[in-house]
Amino acid sequence: MDELRELAVTLAEAASERDFVETAVDGGVDFIDLRFADLPGRWHHVTIPTARFVIASAGEADTKRPFELDPRTIAMTAEEVLKRSGRADESLWSPELEFYLFSAVDYEDAPNGSFYEVASEEAGWSDPDDPELALGFRIDPRGGYQATPPSDRYFELRNEICARMEESGIPVKYHHHENGRPGQQEIEIHAEPLVRSADHLMLGKHIVRNTADEWGVAATFMPKPIPDEAGSGLHLHIRLVKDGQYVLHGDECAGLSREALSFLGGILTHGRALAAITSPSTNSYRRLRPGFEAPATLTFSAGSRRAAIRIPKYATEPHMKSAEYRPSDATANPYLAMAALVAAGLDGMERGIDPQQEGFGPFEGNVDEIARDRKIVPLPATLDEALHELREGGGFLSDSGIFPESFVPVWIDLKVREAETVAGRPHPTEYSLYFDC
Repeated sequence: MDELRELAVTLAEAASERDFVETAVDGGVDFIDLRFADLPGRWHHVTIPTARFVIASAGEADTKRPFELDPRTIAMTAEEVLKRSGRADESLWSPELEFYLFSAVDYEDAPNGSFYEVASEEAGWSDPDDPELALGFRIDPRGGYQATPPSDRYFELRNEICARMEESGIPVKYHHHENGRPGQQEIEIHAEPLVRSADHLMLGKHIVRNTADEWGVAATFMPKPIPDEAGSGLHLHIRLVKDGQYVLHGDECAGLSREALSFLGGILTHGRALAAITSPSTNSYRRLRPGFEAPATLTFSAGSRRAAIRIPKYATEPHMKSAEYRPSDATANPYLAMAALVAAGLDGMERGIDPQQEGFGPFEGNVDEIARDRKIVPLPATLDEALHELREGGGFLSDSGIFPESFVPVWIDLKVREAETVAGRPHPTEYSLYFDC
Protein backbone atom coordinates (compact mmCIF):
# COMPACT_ATOMS: atom_id res chain seq x y z
CA MET A 1 0.00 0.00 0.00
CA ASP A 2 2.87 2.38 0.78
CA GLU A 3 4.33 1.79 -2.71
CA LEU A 4 0.93 2.47 -4.30
CA ARG A 5 0.54 5.67 -2.28
CA GLU A 6 4.03 6.85 -3.31
CA LEU A 7 3.25 6.10 -6.96
CA ALA A 8 -0.03 8.06 -6.80
CA VAL A 9 1.73 11.08 -5.27
CA THR A 10 4.56 10.90 -7.84
CA LEU A 11 2.07 10.75 -10.72
CA ALA A 12 0.12 13.71 -9.31
CA GLU A 13 3.33 15.76 -9.15
CA ALA A 14 4.61 14.84 -12.62
CA ALA A 15 6.07 17.92 -14.30
CA SER A 16 5.21 16.89 -17.86
CA GLU A 17 3.26 14.37 -19.91
CA ARG A 18 6.49 12.47 -20.61
CA ASP A 19 7.29 12.26 -16.89
CA PHE A 20 3.78 11.01 -16.17
CA VAL A 21 3.93 8.27 -18.80
CA GLU A 22 7.44 7.15 -17.84
CA THR A 23 6.53 7.03 -14.14
CA ALA A 24 3.34 5.08 -14.88
CA VAL A 25 5.17 2.53 -17.04
CA ASP A 26 8.00 2.12 -14.53
CA GLY A 27 5.43 1.66 -11.77
CA GLY A 28 3.74 -1.22 -13.57
CA VAL A 29 0.59 0.70 -14.59
CA ASP A 30 -0.91 -1.04 -17.62
CA PHE A 31 -4.02 1.08 -18.18
CA ILE A 32 -4.98 4.72 -17.59
CA ASP A 33 -8.60 5.55 -16.75
CA LEU A 34 -9.51 8.99 -18.15
CA ARG A 35 -12.37 10.62 -16.27
CA PHE A 36 -14.31 13.79 -16.97
CA ALA A 37 -17.36 15.46 -15.45
CA ASP A 38 -20.49 16.38 -17.36
CA LEU A 39 -22.25 19.66 -16.61
CA PRO A 40 -24.42 18.35 -13.71
CA GLY A 41 -21.32 16.79 -12.13
CA ARG A 42 -21.49 13.06 -12.92
CA TRP A 43 -18.31 11.29 -13.93
CA HIS A 44 -17.78 9.50 -17.25
CA HIS A 45 -14.69 7.51 -18.17
CA VAL A 46 -12.76 5.78 -20.90
CA THR A 47 -9.77 3.47 -20.40
CA ILE A 48 -6.72 3.23 -22.66
CA PRO A 49 -3.36 1.40 -22.53
CA THR A 50 -0.67 3.42 -20.75
CA ALA A 51 1.54 3.31 -23.82
CA ARG A 52 -1.06 5.36 -25.78
CA PHE A 53 -1.68 7.92 -23.04
CA VAL A 54 -1.78 11.61 -23.40
CA ILE A 55 -3.11 14.10 -20.90
CA ALA A 56 -6.78 14.64 -21.77
CA SER A 57 -9.06 17.69 -21.63
CA ALA A 58 -12.54 18.16 -23.02
CA GLY A 59 -12.50 19.72 -26.48
CA GLU A 60 -14.66 20.33 -29.53
CA ALA A 61 -14.75 17.26 -31.77
CA ASP A 62 -14.11 19.22 -34.98
CA THR A 63 -11.86 22.15 -34.02
CA LYS A 64 -10.12 20.42 -31.07
CA ARG A 65 -10.37 23.70 -29.16
CA PRO A 66 -11.14 23.55 -25.43
CA PHE A 67 -14.86 23.06 -24.81
CA GLU A 68 -16.04 26.27 -23.13
CA LEU A 69 -18.64 24.49 -20.99
CA ASP A 70 -16.22 21.86 -19.67
CA PRO A 71 -16.60 22.23 -15.86
CA ARG A 72 -12.92 21.57 -15.16
CA THR A 73 -11.87 24.17 -17.74
CA ILE A 74 -14.15 26.70 -16.03
CA ALA A 75 -12.55 25.86 -12.68
CA MET A 76 -9.05 26.30 -14.14
CA THR A 77 -10.15 29.67 -15.51
CA ALA A 78 -11.35 30.65 -12.03
CA GLU A 79 -7.87 30.01 -10.66
CA GLU A 80 -6.30 32.11 -13.42
CA VAL A 81 -8.77 35.00 -13.04
CA LEU A 82 -8.29 35.09 -9.27
CA LYS A 83 -4.53 35.34 -9.67
CA ARG A 84 -4.78 38.03 -12.37
CA SER A 85 -7.10 40.07 -10.16
CA GLY A 86 -4.28 40.74 -7.70
CA ARG A 87 -6.63 39.95 -4.81
CA ALA A 88 -5.07 36.54 -4.12
CA ASP A 89 -2.58 34.16 -5.65
CA GLU A 90 -4.74 31.14 -4.98
CA SER A 91 -7.80 29.90 -3.15
CA LEU A 92 -7.68 26.87 -0.85
CA TRP A 93 -10.74 24.66 -0.28
CA SER A 94 -11.42 22.19 2.52
CA PRO A 95 -14.69 20.31 1.86
CA GLU A 96 -16.83 18.43 4.40
CA LEU A 97 -18.31 15.49 2.51
CA GLU A 98 -21.54 14.23 4.14
CA PHE A 99 -23.47 11.15 3.03
CA TYR A 100 -25.78 8.37 4.23
CA LEU A 101 -25.09 4.64 4.27
CA PHE A 102 -28.12 2.34 3.98
CA SER A 103 -28.11 -1.42 4.37
CA ALA A 104 -30.70 -1.71 1.56
CA VAL A 105 -32.40 0.68 -0.86
CA ASP A 106 -35.32 0.25 -3.24
CA TYR A 107 -37.33 2.81 -5.20
CA GLU A 108 -39.76 2.99 -8.10
CA ASP A 109 -41.02 5.82 -10.29
CA ALA A 110 -43.73 4.52 -12.62
CA PRO A 111 -47.04 5.95 -13.91
CA ASN A 112 -49.03 3.56 -11.74
CA GLY A 113 -47.01 3.90 -8.56
CA SER A 114 -43.96 5.38 -6.90
CA PHE A 115 -42.14 4.70 -3.65
CA TYR A 116 -38.78 4.64 -1.92
CA GLU A 117 -37.73 2.36 0.90
CA VAL A 118 -34.47 2.19 2.81
CA ALA A 119 -33.20 -0.14 5.50
CA SER A 120 -30.82 0.98 8.23
CA GLU A 121 -29.25 -1.17 10.92
CA GLU A 122 -28.42 1.90 12.98
CA ALA A 123 -32.02 3.10 13.03
CA GLY A 124 -33.50 -0.37 13.42
CA TRP A 125 -35.26 -0.26 10.04
CA SER A 126 -34.55 -3.85 9.11
CA ASP A 127 -35.28 -7.39 10.23
CA PRO A 128 -36.28 -7.24 13.94
CA ASP A 129 -35.01 -10.81 14.35
CA ASP A 130 -31.47 -9.72 13.42
CA PRO A 131 -29.38 -10.77 16.48
CA GLU A 132 -27.20 -7.66 16.23
CA LEU A 133 -30.23 -5.38 16.37
CA ALA A 134 -31.54 -7.33 19.35
CA LEU A 135 -28.54 -6.11 21.35
CA GLY A 136 -30.23 -2.71 21.55
CA PHE A 137 -27.43 -0.51 20.18
CA ARG A 138 -29.47 1.84 18.03
CA ILE A 139 -29.14 5.57 17.48
CA ASP A 140 -31.92 7.94 18.55
CA PRO A 141 -33.48 10.28 15.95
CA ARG A 142 -31.08 13.16 15.20
CA GLY A 143 -28.72 11.65 17.79
CA GLY A 144 -25.88 10.30 15.69
CA TYR A 145 -23.32 13.09 15.99
CA GLN A 146 -19.93 11.47 16.66
CA ALA A 147 -21.62 8.28 17.89
CA THR A 148 -19.26 5.51 19.00
CA PRO A 149 -19.26 1.77 18.24
CA PRO A 150 -21.21 -0.43 18.56
CA SER A 151 -23.97 2.10 17.80
CA ASP A 152 -21.73 3.48 15.06
CA ARG A 153 -21.69 0.38 12.85
CA TYR A 154 -19.67 1.93 10.04
CA PHE A 155 -16.47 2.99 11.82
CA GLU A 156 -14.34 0.35 10.12
CA LEU A 157 -15.93 1.08 6.74
CA ARG A 158 -15.05 4.78 7.10
CA ASN A 159 -11.52 3.76 8.02
CA GLU A 160 -11.23 1.77 4.80
CA ILE A 161 -12.77 4.56 2.72
CA CYS A 162 -10.32 7.07 4.16
CA ALA A 163 -7.36 4.71 3.71
CA ARG A 164 -8.28 4.35 0.02
CA MET A 165 -8.61 8.12 -0.28
CA GLU A 166 -5.15 8.59 1.20
CA GLU A 167 -3.74 5.95 -1.15
CA SER A 168 -5.23 7.96 -4.03
CA GLY A 169 -3.57 11.18 -2.85
CA ILE A 170 -6.62 12.69 -1.11
CA PRO A 171 -5.49 14.24 2.20
CA VAL A 172 -8.12 13.22 4.78
CA LYS A 173 -8.44 15.49 7.82
CA TYR A 174 -10.82 13.35 9.89
CA HIS A 175 -14.00 11.29 9.74
CA HIS A 176 -16.91 10.64 12.12
CA HIS A 177 -20.56 9.63 12.35
CA GLU A 178 -22.85 12.59 11.60
CA ASN A 179 -26.10 13.60 13.28
CA GLY A 180 -28.54 11.58 11.14
CA ARG A 181 -29.27 8.33 12.94
CA PRO A 182 -29.80 6.06 9.90
CA GLY A 183 -26.14 5.96 8.88
CA GLN A 184 -25.09 9.56 8.19
CA GLN A 185 -21.32 9.99 7.82
CA GLU A 186 -18.83 12.84 7.38
CA ILE A 187 -15.32 12.95 5.94
CA GLU A 188 -13.42 16.24 5.88
CA ILE A 189 -10.58 16.79 3.43
CA HIS A 190 -7.57 19.05 4.05
CA ALA A 191 -7.35 22.37 2.20
CA GLU A 192 -6.07 22.24 -1.39
CA PRO A 193 -6.11 24.56 -4.43
CA LEU A 194 -9.44 24.84 -6.23
CA VAL A 195 -9.06 22.44 -9.16
CA ARG A 196 -7.23 19.80 -7.14
CA SER A 197 -9.86 20.00 -4.40
CA ALA A 198 -12.66 19.55 -6.94
CA ASP A 199 -10.77 16.65 -8.53
CA HIS A 200 -10.47 15.00 -5.14
CA LEU A 201 -14.14 15.53 -4.36
CA MET A 202 -15.09 13.70 -7.55
CA LEU A 203 -12.63 10.91 -6.78
CA GLY A 204 -13.69 10.82 -3.13
CA LYS A 205 -17.37 10.31 -4.00
CA HIS A 206 -16.33 7.51 -6.36
CA ILE A 207 -14.32 5.81 -3.60
CA VAL A 208 -17.16 6.17 -1.08
CA ARG A 209 -19.74 4.60 -3.40
CA ASN A 210 -17.58 1.72 -4.53
CA THR A 211 -16.11 0.85 -1.14
CA ALA A 212 -19.59 0.91 0.41
CA ASP A 213 -20.83 -1.35 -2.38
CA GLU A 214 -18.06 -3.85 -1.63
CA TRP A 215 -19.23 -3.89 2.01
CA GLY A 216 -22.81 -4.59 0.93
CA VAL A 217 -24.25 -1.16 1.75
CA ALA A 218 -25.38 1.75 -0.42
CA ALA A 219 -23.97 5.29 -0.16
CA THR A 220 -25.98 8.33 -1.22
CA PHE A 221 -25.05 12.00 -1.34
CA MET A 222 -28.67 13.14 -1.69
CA PRO A 223 -29.14 16.33 0.37
CA LYS A 224 -32.33 15.08 2.07
CA PRO A 225 -32.92 11.34 1.63
CA ILE A 226 -34.83 10.94 4.93
CA PRO A 227 -37.51 13.29 6.34
CA ASP A 228 -37.06 14.58 9.90
CA GLU A 229 -33.36 13.71 9.93
CA ALA A 230 -30.32 15.87 9.22
CA GLY A 231 -29.64 16.61 5.58
CA SER A 232 -26.26 16.07 3.93
CA GLY A 233 -24.37 19.18 2.89
CA LEU A 234 -21.07 19.88 1.20
CA HIS A 235 -19.67 22.59 3.45
CA LEU A 236 -16.79 24.40 1.75
CA HIS A 237 -14.12 26.05 3.91
CA ILE A 238 -12.52 28.76 1.78
CA ARG A 239 -9.11 30.41 2.32
CA LEU A 240 -7.34 32.99 0.16
CA VAL A 241 -3.55 33.31 -0.01
CA LYS A 242 -1.50 36.23 -1.41
CA ASP A 243 2.28 36.51 -1.22
CA GLY A 244 2.32 33.74 1.36
CA GLN A 245 -0.11 35.61 3.63
CA TYR A 246 -3.66 34.55 4.48
CA VAL A 247 -6.04 37.19 3.15
CA LEU A 248 -9.07 36.41 5.31
CA HIS A 249 -7.36 37.01 8.69
CA GLY A 250 -7.61 40.53 10.10
CA ASP A 251 -8.85 42.90 12.80
CA GLU A 252 -12.44 43.37 11.66
CA CYS A 253 -15.48 41.50 13.06
CA ALA A 254 -15.04 37.76 13.63
CA GLY A 255 -11.30 38.19 13.14
CA LEU A 256 -11.72 38.88 9.43
CA SER A 257 -9.92 41.38 7.21
CA ARG A 258 -11.67 44.13 5.26
CA GLU A 259 -10.90 42.16 2.06
CA ALA A 260 -12.48 39.07 3.59
CA LEU A 261 -15.66 40.94 4.46
CA SER A 262 -15.96 42.19 0.88
CA PHE A 263 -15.40 38.65 -0.40
CA LEU A 264 -18.22 37.41 1.84
CA GLY A 265 -20.33 40.40 0.84
CA GLY A 266 -20.12 39.36 -2.80
CA ILE A 267 -21.10 35.77 -2.04
CA LEU A 268 -24.06 36.86 0.11
CA THR A 269 -25.19 39.54 -2.36
CA HIS A 270 -25.30 36.95 -5.14
CA GLY A 271 -26.41 34.18 -2.78
CA ARG A 272 -29.87 33.60 -4.25
CA ALA A 273 -28.49 33.20 -7.79
CA LEU A 274 -25.54 31.13 -6.53
CA ALA A 275 -27.97 28.64 -5.00
CA ALA A 276 -28.93 27.44 -8.49
CA ILE A 277 -25.34 26.19 -8.89
CA THR A 278 -24.31 25.24 -5.34
CA SER A 279 -27.70 23.67 -4.45
CA PRO A 280 -28.79 22.54 -7.91
CA SER A 281 -31.33 19.77 -7.29
CA THR A 282 -34.98 19.77 -6.30
CA ASN A 283 -33.92 17.67 -3.29
CA SER A 284 -31.51 20.44 -2.20
CA TYR A 285 -34.45 22.53 -1.04
CA ARG A 286 -35.84 19.76 1.18
CA ARG A 287 -32.65 20.41 3.19
CA LEU A 288 -32.47 24.23 3.08
CA ARG A 289 -35.34 24.93 5.46
CA PRO A 290 -35.73 26.01 9.10
CA GLY A 291 -35.56 23.44 11.89
CA PHE A 292 -32.23 21.79 11.13
CA GLU A 293 -28.60 22.94 10.96
CA ALA A 294 -28.82 23.74 7.25
CA PRO A 295 -29.09 27.48 6.44
CA ALA A 296 -32.30 29.06 5.22
CA THR A 297 -31.17 32.72 5.19
CA LEU A 298 -28.29 34.65 3.64
CA THR A 299 -26.38 35.58 6.78
CA PHE A 300 -22.90 35.23 8.20
CA SER A 301 -21.94 34.36 11.74
CA ALA A 302 -18.95 33.67 13.95
CA GLY A 303 -20.47 30.45 15.18
CA SER A 304 -24.04 29.67 14.13
CA ARG A 305 -24.43 26.62 11.88
CA ARG A 306 -27.72 28.09 10.64
CA ALA A 307 -25.86 30.90 8.84
CA ALA A 308 -25.06 30.62 5.14
CA ILE A 309 -21.45 31.53 5.92
CA ARG A 310 -19.89 30.53 9.22
CA ILE A 311 -16.54 31.79 10.49
CA PRO A 312 -15.35 28.91 12.70
CA LYS A 313 -14.40 30.19 16.16
CA TYR A 314 -11.60 27.65 16.55
CA ALA A 315 -9.74 29.16 13.57
CA THR A 316 -7.77 31.82 15.48
CA GLU A 317 -4.43 31.53 13.65
CA PRO A 318 -4.00 33.37 10.32
CA HIS A 319 -3.40 30.17 8.33
CA MET A 320 -6.59 28.62 9.78
CA LYS A 321 -8.94 31.56 9.17
CA SER A 322 -11.59 30.44 6.71
CA ALA A 323 -15.11 31.17 5.55
CA GLU A 324 -17.34 28.09 5.65
CA TYR A 325 -19.99 28.25 2.92
CA ARG A 326 -22.81 25.97 4.12
CA PRO A 327 -25.71 26.00 1.58
CA SER A 328 -23.95 23.75 -0.95
CA ASP A 329 -24.48 20.01 -1.21
CA ALA A 330 -22.90 17.16 -3.14
CA THR A 331 -25.46 17.23 -5.97
CA ALA A 332 -23.46 20.28 -7.07
CA ASN A 333 -20.73 19.98 -9.66
CA PRO A 334 -17.73 20.97 -7.48
CA TYR A 335 -15.85 22.61 -10.36
CA LEU A 336 -18.80 24.89 -11.08
CA ALA A 337 -19.72 25.55 -7.42
CA MET A 338 -16.22 26.64 -6.45
CA ALA A 339 -15.76 28.71 -9.61
CA ALA A 340 -19.09 30.48 -9.03
CA LEU A 341 -18.14 31.31 -5.43
CA VAL A 342 -14.86 32.81 -6.65
CA ALA A 343 -16.74 34.89 -9.23
CA ALA A 344 -19.17 36.20 -6.59
CA GLY A 345 -16.44 36.84 -4.03
CA LEU A 346 -14.27 38.71 -6.50
CA ASP A 347 -17.22 40.89 -7.46
CA GLY A 348 -17.67 41.75 -3.80
CA MET A 349 -14.00 42.67 -3.47
CA GLU A 350 -14.03 44.80 -6.63
CA ARG A 351 -17.14 46.67 -5.46
CA GLY A 352 -16.10 46.85 -1.81
CA ILE A 353 -19.39 45.34 -0.61
CA ASP A 354 -19.74 45.53 3.18
CA PRO A 355 -21.95 42.64 4.37
CA GLN A 356 -22.63 44.43 7.66
CA GLN A 357 -24.00 47.52 5.94
CA GLU A 358 -26.06 45.31 3.62
CA GLY A 359 -27.73 43.62 6.62
CA PHE A 360 -26.19 40.17 6.24
CA GLY A 361 -24.84 40.04 9.81
CA PRO A 362 -22.97 39.01 11.76
CA PHE A 363 -25.79 37.27 13.62
CA GLU A 364 -25.41 34.89 16.55
CA GLY A 365 -27.84 32.61 18.31
CA ASN A 366 -30.97 31.30 16.62
CA VAL A 367 -30.78 32.77 13.13
CA ASP A 368 -34.28 31.48 12.30
CA GLU A 369 -35.79 33.54 15.12
CA ILE A 370 -33.73 36.60 14.18
CA ALA A 371 -34.94 36.25 10.59
CA ARG A 372 -38.56 36.42 11.76
CA ASP A 373 -37.90 39.70 13.54
CA ARG A 374 -35.76 41.36 10.89
CA LYS A 375 -35.82 41.74 7.14
CA ILE A 376 -33.20 39.13 6.27
CA VAL A 377 -32.82 37.85 2.72
CA PRO A 378 -33.80 34.16 2.55
CA LEU A 379 -32.23 31.52 0.40
CA PRO A 380 -34.55 30.31 -2.38
CA ALA A 381 -37.20 27.87 -1.21
CA THR A 382 -37.26 25.81 -4.41
CA LEU A 383 -35.06 25.07 -7.39
CA ASP A 384 -37.49 27.01 -9.61
CA GLU A 385 -36.99 30.08 -7.42
CA ALA A 386 -33.20 29.69 -7.53
CA LEU A 387 -33.23 29.37 -11.32
CA HIS A 388 -35.32 32.55 -11.60
CA GLU A 389 -32.71 34.37 -9.50
CA LEU A 390 -29.91 33.03 -11.70
CA ARG A 391 -31.77 34.09 -14.84
CA GLU A 392 -32.27 37.63 -13.47
CA GLY A 393 -28.96 38.11 -11.65
CA GLY A 394 -26.41 35.67 -13.03
CA GLY A 395 -24.53 38.21 -15.12
CA PHE A 396 -21.69 38.37 -12.58
CA LEU A 397 -20.60 34.89 -13.69
CA SER A 398 -19.69 35.91 -17.25
CA ASP A 399 -18.68 39.45 -16.19
CA SER A 400 -15.98 37.86 -14.06
CA GLY A 401 -14.39 36.30 -17.13
CA ILE A 402 -14.67 32.87 -15.48
CA PHE A 403 -17.88 31.54 -17.05
CA PRO A 404 -18.76 31.78 -20.74
CA GLU A 405 -21.93 33.70 -21.59
CA SER A 406 -23.47 30.48 -22.86
CA PHE A 407 -23.35 28.86 -19.42
CA VAL A 408 -26.38 30.43 -17.71
CA PRO A 409 -28.99 29.66 -20.42
CA VAL A 410 -27.68 26.12 -20.90
CA TRP A 411 -27.64 25.46 -17.14
CA ILE A 412 -31.13 26.91 -16.64
CA ASP A 413 -32.54 24.82 -19.49
CA LEU A 414 -31.00 21.67 -18.02
CA LYS A 415 -32.27 22.32 -14.49
CA VAL A 416 -35.73 23.55 -15.52
CA ARG A 417 -36.33 20.17 -17.15
CA GLU A 418 -35.36 18.43 -13.89
CA ALA A 419 -37.68 20.68 -11.86
CA GLU A 420 -40.56 20.15 -14.28
CA THR A 421 -40.06 16.38 -14.14
CA VAL A 422 -40.49 16.40 -10.35
CA ALA A 423 -43.30 18.96 -10.37
CA GLY A 424 -45.34 16.93 -12.85
CA ARG A 425 -45.55 13.84 -10.64
CA PRO A 426 -47.85 13.29 -7.66
CA HIS A 427 -46.08 12.78 -4.34
CA PRO A 428 -46.99 9.77 -2.14
CA THR A 429 -47.72 12.17 0.72
CA GLU A 430 -50.35 13.85 -1.47
CA TYR A 431 -52.24 10.55 -1.45
CA SER A 432 -52.22 10.63 2.35
CA LEU A 433 -53.44 14.23 2.38
CA TYR A 434 -55.91 14.34 -0.48
CA PHE A 435 -56.99 10.89 -1.70
CA ASP A 436 -60.27 10.94 0.22
CA CYS A 437 -61.11 14.60 -0.38
